Amino acid sequence: MEKKRYNIQDNQVRAYNKLIRISMYKLSLVTDLIRGLSVARAVDVLKFSKKRVAGEVLKTLMSAASNAENNKKLPVDSLFVKEIWVGKALTMKRYMPGPRGQAKPILKPFSHLTIVLESGAPAPKKTAAKKPAAKKAEAKK
Repeated sequence: MEKKRYNIQDNQVRAYNKLIRISMYKLSLVTDLIRGLSVARAVDVLKFSKKRVAGEVLKTLMSAASNAENNKKLPVDSLFVKEIWVGKALTMKRYMPGPRGQAKPILKPFSHLTIVLESGAPAPKKTAAKKPAAKKAEAKK
């Protein structure tokens, strides 16, 4: 495969969603659910997620799938989530009146989301081999 601009190969496609009004931590909880899944399975997971930001992640995932289908002519059935990451964006700062004339800060964070889809079979996940059960000490006499 030939590497293109921004290290995106011919069988890969990318989509951004910038300035999502949620913290990085809350967004990464949802992105960890779909990392490595096929697009069809990831859509199902996001549709049934109870997290508020799942709709934004779903919108970005569908945009990446459309980019693959229309711009690079990749088959949608063989796409899977190769990479997905969250970046920190700006933080809006607001102030609320506090006791004795003080001002209490309110921080409203924003995040960026990037999804990279790849055509082909996903790499199998590495699973840790089970250790043999330790033998229990013999019963005391």
